[in-house]
Amino acid sequence: MRASALALVLTAALLAGCGSSGSSNTTEKPNGEASKPAGRVLADTEAAATNASSAHISGDITSGGTPITVDLTTARGKGGKGSMSTNGLKFDLVRIGDTVYVRGSDAFYKHFAGAAVAQLLHNRWLKGSATHGRLKSLAELTNLRSLFAHISADPGKIVNDGKTAYEGQQVVTLRSLRDDSKLYVAATGKPYPVAIVGNKNGQSGAVTFGDWNKSVSLSAPSDALDISQFGG
Repeated sequence: MRASALALVLTAALLAGCGSSGSSNTTEKPNGEASKPAGRVLADTEAAATNASSAHISGDITSGGTPITVDLTTARGKGGKGSMSTNGLKFDLVRIGDTVYVRGSDAFYKHFAGAAVAQLLHNRWLKGSATHGRLKSLAELTNLRSLFAHISADPGKIVNDGKTAYEGQQVVTLRSLRDDSKLYVAATGKPYPVAIVGNKNGQSGAVTFGDWNKSVSLSAPSDALDISQFGG
């Protein structure tokens, strides 16, 4: 199902062209990130994000000419849920522990498995392992630690441009000298990522990171078909 390709499309978009919005909480104190080296700020924001109990990621982006829509909620140590589409091929996703559930649109199933299978799977959920096999890469979309590992693996040369305001929130700006993309990090309270913004190299659009540490309810779809029952 080209699951790994879909996952790489999202992580590539996160690396080069994303956005977020939020409002400043005036009761929170400055966190000192504005005066730290860029590498330290990047490490701090990754730690804050990956140690949060939950987060919501949503938005519309274009990566290499491919339109992508993402709406995902992650819950650390539990799983996640949401939906994603690329070039109009949409799928819903639920991960609970080591099991991942995927339900594609008719167009999604037709593109990856043919018209006959699409008719058979109309509005049906598939389930499989979240740790190995054909659905593993899709399961990683619900794991903030996995996503931020891609972001921080090769950020290129980055500089700290100091404090500014982004959509009403006080932030610290990390700027990439490789493509001029910008990572905005909260300047008060926990240094959560606020936005990654870039308009070069075919990347554009906005993705929102929010709802940090809110309660998340996950439930397994009923009557899911085990993907291991299908052939190659």
